[in-house]
Amino acid sequence: MTTFENFKREIARTPATGWRRVARWMRHQMPTGLYARSLLIIIIPMVILQSVVAGVFMERHWQLVTQRLSTAVTRDIAAIIDMIDTFPPNSDADIARIARERLDLNISIDKGTELPPPRPKPFFNILDHILSEEISDQIHRPFWIDTVGDSNLVEIRILLNDEILRVYARRSQTYASNTHIFLVWMVGTSLVLLAISILFLRGQIRPILALAKAAESFGKGQKMPEDFAPRGADEVRRAGLAFMLMRERIERQIEQRTAMLTGVSHDLRTILTRFKLQLALAGNSPEHDALSKDVEDMQTMLEGYLAFARGEAEEDVGRLNLGELFDKLGMEAELLERDFSCEIHGDDTVLVRPNAFTRLVANIVSNALRYAGKVHVESRNRAKWLTITVDDNGPGVPEAFRDDVFKPFFRLDEARNLDASGTGLGLAIARDIARSHGGNVTLADSPMGGLRAVIRIPA
Repeated sequence: MTTFENFKREIARTPATGWRRVARWMRHQMPTGLYARSLLIIIIPMVILQSVVAGVFMERHWQLVTQRLSTAVTRDIAAIIDMIDTFPPNSDADIARIARERLDLNISIDKGTELPPPRPKPFFNILDHILSEEISDQIHRPFWIDTVGDSNLVEIRILLNDEILRVYARRSQTYASNTHIFLVWMVGTSLVLLAISILFLRGQIRPILALAKAAESFGKGQKMPEDFAPRGADEVRRAGLAFMLMRERIERQIEQRTAMLTGVSHDLRTILTRFKLQLALAGNSPEHDALSKDVEDMQTMLEGYLAFARGEAEEDVGRLNLGELFDKLGMEAELLERDFSCEIHGDDTVLVRPNAFTRLVANIVSNALRYAGKVHVESRNRAKWLTITVDDNGPGVPEAFRDDVFKPFFRLDEARNLDASGTGLGLAIARDIARSHGGNVTLADSPMGGLRAVIRIPA
Protein backbone atom coordinates (compact mmCIF):
# COMPACT_ATOMS: atom_id res chain seq x y z
CA MET A 1 0.00 0.00 0.00
CA THR A 2 1.40 3.39 -0.99
CA THR A 3 2.01 6.32 1.33
CA PHE A 4 -0.76 8.31 -0.37
CA GLU A 5 -3.30 5.55 0.28
CA ASN A 6 -2.25 5.39 3.92
CA PHE A 7 -2.70 9.16 4.15
CA LYS A 8 -6.23 8.91 2.68
CA ARG A 9 -7.17 6.15 5.10
CA GLU A 10 -5.87 8.21 8.03
CA ILE A 11 -7.94 11.21 6.92
CA ALA A 12 -11.03 9.04 6.54
CA ARG A 13 -10.46 7.57 10.01
CA THR A 14 -9.95 10.95 11.72
CA PRO A 15 -13.64 12.10 11.78
CA ALA A 16 -14.78 8.79 13.25
CA THR A 17 -12.07 8.96 15.92
CA GLY A 18 -13.04 12.54 16.73
CA TRP A 19 -16.70 11.62 17.11
CA ARG A 20 -15.79 8.72 19.37
CA ARG A 21 -13.72 11.04 21.55
CA VAL A 22 -16.57 13.54 21.74
CA ALA A 23 -19.04 10.78 22.60
CA ARG A 24 -16.69 9.42 25.27
CA TRP A 25 -16.25 12.90 26.76
CA MET A 26 -20.01 13.43 26.81
CA ARG A 27 -20.53 10.10 28.57
CA HIS A 28 -18.09 11.17 31.29
CA GLN A 29 -19.81 14.56 31.66
CA MET A 30 -23.36 13.22 31.76
CA PRO A 31 -24.84 12.38 35.17
CA THR A 32 -25.19 8.70 36.01
CA GLY A 33 -28.35 8.82 38.12
CA LEU A 34 -31.76 8.09 36.62
CA TYR A 35 -33.31 11.15 38.28
CA ALA A 36 -30.70 13.56 36.89
CA ARG A 37 -30.86 12.03 33.41
CA SER A 38 -34.66 12.22 33.40
CA LEU A 39 -34.46 15.90 34.33
CA LEU A 40 -32.08 16.50 31.44
CA ILE A 41 -34.49 14.72 29.09
CA ILE A 42 -37.15 17.23 30.16
CA ILE A 43 -35.04 20.38 30.46
CA ILE A 44 -32.87 20.17 27.33
CA PRO A 45 -35.76 19.95 24.78
CA MET A 46 -37.61 22.70 26.65
CA VAL A 47 -34.59 25.02 26.57
CA ILE A 48 -33.96 24.30 22.88
CA LEU A 49 -37.62 24.95 22.04
CA GLN A 50 -37.65 28.21 23.97
CA SER A 51 -34.42 29.33 22.33
CA VAL A 52 -35.80 28.64 18.85
CA VAL A 53 -39.13 30.34 19.62
CA ALA A 54 -37.41 33.36 21.18
CA GLY A 55 -34.99 33.63 18.25
CA VAL A 56 -37.76 33.47 15.66
CA PHE A 57 -39.86 35.94 17.65
CA MET A 58 -37.00 38.41 18.01
CA GLU A 59 -36.03 38.09 14.37
CA ARG A 60 -39.49 38.29 12.85
CA HIS A 61 -42.06 39.78 15.17
CA TRP A 62 -40.01 42.21 17.23
CA GLN A 63 -38.02 43.58 14.33
CA LEU A 64 -41.05 43.74 12.04
CA VAL A 65 -43.20 45.62 14.55
CA THR A 66 -40.39 48.02 15.38
CA GLN A 67 -39.78 48.71 11.68
CA ARG A 68 -43.47 49.43 11.04
CA LEU A 69 -43.71 51.77 14.02
CA SER A 70 -40.56 53.60 12.96
CA THR A 71 -41.90 53.86 9.40
CA ALA A 72 -45.14 55.40 10.64
CA VAL A 73 -43.36 57.97 12.82
CA THR A 74 -40.99 58.85 9.99
CA ARG A 75 -43.95 59.40 7.65
CA ASP A 76 -45.52 61.74 10.20
CA ILE A 77 -42.26 63.69 10.44
CA ALA A 78 -42.07 63.85 6.63
CA ALA A 79 -45.63 65.24 6.59
CA ILE A 80 -44.66 67.88 9.15
CA ILE A 81 -41.69 68.91 6.99
CA ASP A 82 -44.02 69.20 3.99
CA MET A 83 -46.34 71.44 6.03
CA ILE A 84 -43.41 73.64 7.04
CA ASP A 85 -42.41 73.98 3.40
CA THR A 86 -46.00 74.56 2.23
CA PHE A 87 -47.55 76.74 4.92
CA PRO A 88 -46.77 80.45 4.93
CA PRO A 89 -44.19 81.80 7.32
CA ASN A 90 -45.24 82.45 10.94
CA SER A 91 -47.31 79.22 10.92
CA ASP A 92 -45.04 77.35 13.31
CA ALA A 93 -47.56 77.47 16.17
CA ASP A 94 -50.31 75.99 14.02
CA ILE A 95 -48.04 73.26 12.72
CA ALA A 96 -46.93 72.40 16.28
CA ARG A 97 -50.61 72.26 17.38
CA ILE A 98 -51.55 69.95 14.51
CA ALA A 99 -48.57 67.69 15.24
CA ARG A 100 -49.46 67.53 18.92
CA GLU A 101 -53.18 66.96 18.50
CA ARG A 102 -53.29 64.81 15.38
CA LEU A 103 -49.94 63.04 15.30
CA ASP A 104 -49.14 62.90 19.05
CA LEU A 105 -45.73 64.46 18.41
CA ASN A 106 -44.18 67.44 20.21
CA ILE A 107 -42.17 69.61 17.85
CA SER A 108 -40.27 72.85 17.91
CA ILE A 109 -38.51 74.80 15.18
CA ASP A 110 -35.23 76.41 16.24
CA LYS A 111 -33.06 78.79 14.36
CA GLY A 112 -29.66 77.40 13.47
CA THR A 113 -27.81 75.34 10.91
CA GLU A 114 -25.72 72.93 12.98
CA LEU A 115 -26.66 69.57 14.43
CA PRO A 116 -25.07 68.15 17.58
CA PRO A 117 -22.11 65.79 17.05
CA PRO A 118 -23.15 62.17 16.49
CA ARG A 119 -23.52 60.16 19.65
CA PRO A 120 -21.96 56.68 19.96
CA LYS A 121 -24.40 54.12 18.65
CA PRO A 122 -25.33 51.22 20.93
CA PHE A 123 -24.35 47.83 19.61
CA PHE A 124 -27.60 45.99 20.35
CA ASN A 125 -30.10 48.88 19.95
CA ILE A 126 -32.43 47.81 17.16
CA LEU A 127 -34.41 51.08 17.36
CA ASP A 128 -31.42 53.26 16.54
CA HIS A 129 -30.59 51.17 13.50
CA ILE A 130 -34.10 50.90 12.04
CA LEU A 131 -35.13 54.50 12.75
CA SER A 132 -31.95 55.83 11.14
CA GLU A 133 -32.60 53.78 8.01
CA GLU A 134 -36.20 54.98 7.73
CA ILE A 135 -35.25 58.67 8.11
CA SER A 136 -32.53 58.30 5.51
CA ASP A 137 -34.89 56.59 3.04
CA GLN A 138 -37.90 58.89 3.43
CA ILE A 139 -36.65 62.34 4.40
CA HIS A 140 -33.24 62.59 2.74
CA ARG A 141 -32.02 65.37 5.03
CA PRO A 142 -29.25 65.55 7.64
CA PHE A 143 -30.52 64.35 11.00
CA TRP A 144 -29.52 63.53 14.56
CA ILE A 145 -31.35 61.11 16.87
CA ASP A 146 -31.11 60.22 20.54
CA THR A 147 -32.51 56.79 21.43
CA VAL A 148 -30.07 55.97 24.23
CA GLY A 149 -31.11 55.90 27.88
CA ASP A 150 -34.16 54.94 29.89
CA SER A 151 -36.23 57.98 28.90
CA ASN A 152 -39.72 57.39 27.50
CA LEU A 153 -39.04 59.97 24.76
CA VAL A 154 -37.03 59.70 21.56
CA GLU A 155 -35.55 62.97 20.26
CA ILE A 156 -35.11 63.51 16.52
CA ARG A 157 -33.46 66.61 15.02
CA ILE A 158 -33.64 67.30 11.28
CA LEU A 159 -31.77 70.07 9.51
CA LEU A 160 -33.97 72.14 7.23
CA ASN A 161 -32.76 75.08 5.11
CA ASP A 162 -31.88 77.48 7.91
CA GLU A 163 -33.77 75.86 10.77
CA ILE A 164 -33.65 72.71 12.89
CA LEU A 165 -36.80 70.71 13.45
CA ARG A 166 -36.86 69.04 16.87
CA VAL A 167 -39.33 66.21 17.27
CA TYR A 168 -40.10 64.41 20.55
CA ALA A 169 -41.93 61.08 20.17
CA ARG A 170 -42.84 58.53 22.76
CA ARG A 171 -40.59 55.50 22.64
CA SER A 172 -43.63 53.23 22.39
CA GLN A 173 -44.56 54.99 19.10
CA THR A 174 -41.30 53.88 17.46
CA TYR A 175 -40.35 50.70 19.28
CA ALA A 176 -42.04 47.41 20.28
CA SER A 177 -41.39 47.96 23.96
CA ASN A 178 -43.70 45.25 25.32
CA THR A 179 -41.65 42.36 23.96
CA HIS A 180 -40.38 41.44 27.41
CA ILE A 181 -43.94 40.49 28.39
CA PHE A 182 -43.83 37.63 25.92
CA LEU A 183 -40.47 36.46 27.22
CA VAL A 184 -41.61 36.72 30.84
CA TRP A 185 -44.73 34.71 30.13
CA MET A 186 -42.77 32.10 28.17
CA VAL A 187 -40.06 31.68 30.81
CA GLY A 188 -42.53 31.83 33.71
CA THR A 189 -44.80 29.21 32.16
CA SER A 190 -41.80 27.00 31.46
CA LEU A 191 -40.65 27.25 35.08
CA VAL A 192 -44.12 26.29 36.34
CA LEU A 193 -44.28 23.34 33.96
CA LEU A 194 -40.75 22.33 34.95
CA ALA A 195 -41.66 22.42 38.65
CA ILE A 196 -44.70 20.23 37.98
CA SER A 197 -42.56 17.84 35.94
CA ILE A 198 -39.97 17.60 38.70
CA LEU A 199 -42.61 16.82 41.32
CA PHE A 200 -44.18 14.19 39.09
CA LEU A 201 -40.79 12.73 38.18
CA ARG A 202 -39.75 12.47 41.83
CA GLY A 203 -42.90 10.50 42.51
CA GLN A 204 -42.03 8.10 39.68
CA ILE A 205 -38.35 7.75 40.60
CA ARG A 206 -38.92 7.16 44.33
CA PRO A 207 -40.36 3.60 43.89
CA ILE A 208 -37.41 2.69 41.64
CA LEU A 209 -34.94 3.92 44.27
CA ALA A 210 -36.81 1.99 46.97
CA LEU A 211 -36.65 -1.17 44.85
CA ALA A 212 -32.92 -0.66 44.25
CA LYS A 213 -32.33 -0.14 47.98
CA ALA A 214 -34.29 -3.31 48.85
CA ALA A 215 -32.39 -5.34 46.25
CA GLU A 216 -29.06 -3.98 47.52
CA SER A 217 -29.96 -4.84 51.13
CA PHE A 218 -30.97 -8.35 50.11
CA GLY A 219 -27.75 -8.76 48.11
CA LYS A 220 -25.72 -7.79 51.19
CA GLY A 221 -27.58 -10.29 53.32
CA GLN A 222 -29.37 -7.58 55.29
CA LYS A 223 -33.03 -7.37 56.14
CA MET A 224 -35.23 -5.70 53.58
CA PRO A 225 -36.73 -2.31 54.62
CA GLU A 226 -39.93 -2.88 56.54
CA ASP A 227 -41.84 -0.18 54.67
CA PHE A 228 -41.00 -1.56 51.23
CA ALA A 229 -44.01 -2.22 49.03
CA PRO A 230 -44.46 -2.14 45.23
CA ARG A 231 -45.48 1.38 44.21
CA GLY A 232 -45.41 3.62 41.17
CA ALA A 233 -46.13 2.77 37.56
CA ASP A 234 -47.33 -0.66 36.50
CA GLU A 235 -43.89 -1.68 35.22
CA VAL A 236 -42.22 -0.69 38.50
CA ARG A 237 -44.93 -2.50 40.48
CA ARG A 238 -44.39 -5.67 38.45
CA ALA A 239 -40.63 -5.43 39.01
CA GLY A 240 -41.20 -4.98 42.77
CA LEU A 241 -43.58 -7.94 42.96
CA ALA A 242 -41.17 -10.10 40.93
CA PHE A 243 -38.35 -9.16 43.32
CA MET A 244 -40.43 -10.02 46.39
CA LEU A 245 -41.43 -13.39 44.89
CA MET A 246 -37.81 -14.13 43.98
CA ARG A 247 -36.68 -13.25 47.52
CA GLU A 248 -39.33 -15.51 49.01
CA ARG A 249 -38.33 -18.41 46.74
CA ILE A 250 -34.65 -18.00 47.63
CA GLU A 251 -35.37 -17.81 51.37
CA ARG A 252 -37.70 -20.82 51.15
CA GLN A 253 -35.04 -22.78 49.28
CA ILE A 254 -32.46 -21.90 51.92
CA GLU A 255 -34.83 -22.92 54.70
CA GLN A 256 -35.61 -26.23 52.99
CA ARG A 257 -31.91 -26.93 52.46
CA THR A 258 -31.12 -26.08 56.07
CA ALA A 259 -33.96 -28.27 57.37
CA MET A 260 -32.89 -31.17 55.17
CA LEU A 261 -29.27 -30.90 56.24
CA THR A 262 -30.28 -30.62 59.87
CA GLY A 263 -32.15 -33.89 59.57
CA VAL A 264 -29.26 -35.53 57.72
CA SER A 265 -26.79 -34.29 60.31
CA HIS A 266 -28.93 -35.69 63.14
CA ASP A 267 -29.07 -39.13 61.52
CA LEU A 268 -25.35 -39.18 60.69
CA ARG A 269 -24.39 -37.99 64.15
CA THR A 270 -26.47 -40.80 65.63
CA ILE A 271 -24.57 -43.34 63.53
CA LEU A 272 -21.21 -41.77 64.40
CA THR A 273 -22.14 -41.92 68.09
CA ARG A 274 -22.86 -45.64 67.73
CA PHE A 275 -19.50 -46.13 66.03
CA LYS A 276 -17.73 -44.38 68.89
CA LEU A 277 -19.60 -46.49 71.48
CA GLN A 278 -18.76 -49.72 69.68
CA LEU A 279 -15.12 -48.70 69.35
CA ALA A 280 -14.97 -47.86 73.04
CA LEU A 281 -16.32 -51.32 73.89
CA ALA A 282 -13.99 -53.05 71.44
CA GLY A 283 -10.84 -52.19 73.39
CA ASN A 284 -7.48 -50.95 72.24
CA SER A 285 -5.90 -52.27 69.04
CA PRO A 286 -4.21 -50.87 65.94
CA GLU A 287 -7.47 -51.28 64.05
CA HIS A 288 -9.26 -49.45 66.86
CA ASP A 289 -7.01 -46.39 66.52
CA ALA A 290 -7.42 -46.32 62.74
CA LEU A 291 -11.19 -46.59 62.96
CA SER A 292 -11.34 -43.89 65.64
CA LYS A 293 -9.33 -41.61 63.39
CA ASP A 294 -11.70 -42.31 60.48
CA VAL A 295 -14.72 -41.54 62.67
CA GLU A 296 -13.18 -38.24 63.77
CA ASP A 297 -12.40 -37.35 60.14
CA MET A 298 -15.97 -38.16 59.13
CA GLN A 299 -17.32 -35.97 61.92
CA THR A 300 -14.99 -33.10 60.90
CA MET A 301 -16.09 -33.37 57.28
CA LEU A 302 -19.73 -33.49 58.31
CA GLU A 303 -19.43 -30.38 60.49
CA GLY A 304 -17.56 -28.53 57.75
CA TYR A 305 -20.10 -29.44 55.09
CA LEU A 306 -23.02 -28.43 57.31
CA ALA A 307 -21.34 -25.12 58.12
CA PHE A 308 -20.82 -24.48 54.41
CA ALA A 309 -24.38 -25.38 53.43
CA ARG A 310 -26.05 -23.66 56.37
CA GLY A 311 -24.07 -20.41 56.11
CA GLU A 312 -24.79 -17.47 58.37
CA ALA A 313 -27.92 -16.13 56.68
CA GLU A 314 -29.90 -16.16 59.88
CA GLU A 315 -27.48 -13.76 61.62
CA ASP A 316 -28.44 -10.08 61.96
CA VAL A 317 -26.19 -7.26 60.85
CA GLY A 318 -24.12 -5.67 63.60
CA ARG A 319 -20.87 -3.85 64.29
CA LEU A 320 -17.51 -5.62 64.28
CA ASN A 321 -14.23 -4.16 65.52
CA LEU A 322 -11.43 -5.11 63.13
CA GLY A 323 -8.73 -4.28 65.68
CA GLU A 324 -10.04 -6.89 68.11
CA LEU A 325 -10.40 -9.43 65.29
CA PHE A 326 -6.80 -8.90 64.14
CA ASP A 327 -5.59 -9.22 67.74
CA LYS A 328 -7.18 -12.67 67.98
CA LEU A 329 -5.59 -13.68 64.70
CA GLY A 330 -2.25 -12.44 66.02
CA MET A 331 -2.61 -14.67 69.08
CA GLU A 332 -3.29 -17.64 66.80
CA ALA A 333 -0.16 -16.79 64.84
CA GLU A 334 1.90 -16.75 68.05
CA LEU A 335 0.66 -20.22 68.95
CA LEU A 336 1.72 -21.44 65.50
CA GLU A 337 5.02 -19.54 65.79
CA ARG A 338 4.32 -17.45 62.68
CA ASP A 339 5.26 -13.84 61.94
CA PHE A 340 2.03 -11.82 61.83
CA SER A 341 1.53 -8.07 61.21
CA CYS A 342 -1.51 -5.92 60.43
CA GLU A 343 -2.48 -2.38 59.38
CA ILE A 344 -5.84 -0.60 59.62
CA HIS A 345 -6.60 2.42 57.45
CA GLY A 346 -9.84 4.24 58.14
CA ASP A 347 -12.53 3.35 60.66
CA ASP A 348 -11.86 0.02 62.39
CA THR A 349 -15.57 -0.56 63.09
CA VAL A 350 -17.55 -2.07 60.21
CA LEU A 351 -21.22 -2.95 59.74
CA VAL A 352 -21.39 -6.66 58.85
CA ARG A 353 -22.74 -9.94 60.17
CA PRO A 354 -20.13 -10.29 62.92
CA ASN A 355 -19.85 -14.07 63.29
CA ALA A 356 -19.93 -14.74 59.56
CA PHE A 357 -17.40 -12.03 58.74
CA THR A 358 -15.12 -13.17 61.54
CA ARG A 359 -15.20 -16.66 60.08
CA LEU A 360 -14.51 -15.25 56.60
CA VAL A 361 -11.34 -13.42 57.68
CA ALA A 362 -10.27 -16.24 60.00
CA ASN A 363 -10.52 -18.83 57.22
CA ILE A 364 -8.36 -16.74 54.88
CA VAL A 365 -5.76 -15.90 57.52
CA SER A 366 -5.68 -19.44 58.96
CA ASN A 367 -5.10 -20.81 55.49
CA ALA A 368 -2.16 -18.40 55.08
CA LEU A 369 -0.74 -19.28 58.51
CA ARG A 370 -0.90 -22.97 57.65
CA TYR A 371 1.38 -22.72 54.63
CA ALA A 372 3.43 -19.53 55.19
CA GLY A 373 5.85 -18.32 57.83
CA LYS A 374 5.02 -14.63 57.45
CA VAL A 375 1.56 -13.09 57.03
CA HIS A 376 0.57 -9.42 56.67
CA VAL A 377 -3.06 -8.20 56.86
CA GLU A 378 -4.10 -4.71 55.72
CA SER A 379 -7.57 -3.18 56.03
CA ARG A 380 -8.81 -0.13 54.11
CA ASN A 381 -12.26 1.18 55.00
CA ARG A 382 -13.29 3.70 52.33
CA ALA A 383 -16.56 5.50 51.66
CA LYS A 384 -18.02 2.72 49.49
CA TRP A 385 -15.86 -0.38 49.94
CA LEU A 386 -14.12 -2.26 52.71
CA THR A 387 -11.01 -4.02 51.42
CA ILE A 388 -8.96 -6.49 53.47
CA THR A 389 -5.74 -7.74 51.88
CA VAL A 390 -3.93 -10.83 53.21
CA ASP A 391 -0.35 -11.34 51.94
CA ASP A 392 1.95 -14.23 52.77
CA ASN A 393 5.32 -15.65 51.72
CA GLY A 394 4.11 -19.21 51.27
CA PRO A 395 4.18 -21.41 48.17
CA GLY A 396 1.10 -19.68 46.75
CA VAL A 397 -1.49 -21.15 44.39
CA PRO A 398 -0.88 -21.65 40.65
CA GLU A 399 -2.89 -19.20 38.57
CA ALA A 400 -4.70 -22.03 36.77
CA PHE A 401 -6.17 -23.28 40.08
CA ARG A 402 -7.13 -19.95 41.69
CA ASP A 403 -10.79 -20.35 40.77
CA ASP A 404 -10.89 -24.07 41.54
CA VAL A 405 -9.70 -23.66 45.15
CA PHE A 406 -13.00 -21.93 45.95
CA LYS A 407 -14.96 -25.03 44.93
CA PRO A 408 -16.18 -27.23 47.81
CA PHE A 409 -13.91 -30.19 48.68
CA PHE A 410 -11.24 -29.16 46.17
CA ARG A 411 -7.65 -29.67 47.41
CA LEU A 412 -4.41 -28.99 45.59
CA ASP A 413 -2.74 -32.13 46.92
CA GLU A 414 -3.94 -35.71 46.73
CA ALA A 415 -3.52 -36.41 50.43
CA ARG A 416 -6.42 -38.13 52.15
CA ASN A 417 -5.29 -37.02 55.59
CA LEU A 418 -7.54 -34.13 56.56
CA ASP A 419 -4.91 -32.75 58.93
CA ALA A 420 -2.55 -32.32 56.03
CA SER A 421 -4.90 -30.69 53.52
CA GLY A 422 -8.13 -29.81 55.32
CA THR A 423 -11.64 -30.60 54.19
CA GLY A 424 -11.45 -28.32 51.17
CA LEU A 425 -14.27 -26.09 52.44
CA GLY A 426 -12.43 -23.16 54.05
CA LEU A 427 -12.11 -20.98 50.96
CA ALA A 428 -15.53 -22.06 49.67
CA ILE A 429 -17.13 -20.91 52.94
CA ALA A 430 -15.10 -17.67 52.81
CA ARG A 431 -16.27 -16.77 49.31
CA ASP A 432 -19.85 -17.76 50.15
CA ILE A 433 -19.85 -15.40 53.15
CA ALA A 434 -18.24 -12.59 51.13
CA ARG A 435 -20.82 -12.90 48.38
CA SER A 436 -23.65 -12.98 50.91
CA HIS A 437 -22.35 -9.55 51.99
CA GLY A 438 -22.46 -8.34 48.38
CA GLY A 439 -18.70 -8.67 47.82
CA ASN A 440 -16.16 -11.26 46.76
CA VAL A 441 -12.80 -12.90 47.53
CA THR A 442 -10.09 -12.99 44.87
CA LEU A 443 -6.56 -14.37 44.72
CA ALA A 444 -3.42 -12.88 43.15
CA ASP A 445 0.36 -12.87 43.45
CA SER A 446 1.68 -11.28 46.63
CA PRO A 447 4.59 -8.82 46.77
CA MET A 448 5.92 -11.00 49.60
CA GLY A 449 6.40 -13.85 47.14
CA GLY A 450 3.41 -15.96 48.11
CA LEU A 451 -0.33 -15.58 47.72
CA ARG A 452 -2.47 -12.47 48.09
CA ALA A 453 -6.16 -12.83 49.09
CA VAL A 454 -8.35 -9.75 48.69
CA ILE A 455 -11.66 -9.50 50.55
CA ARG A 456 -13.82 -6.69 49.12
CA ILE A 457 -17.35 -5.94 50.32
CA PRO A 458 -19.55 -2.82 50.20
CA ALA A 459 -19.01 -0.58 53.22
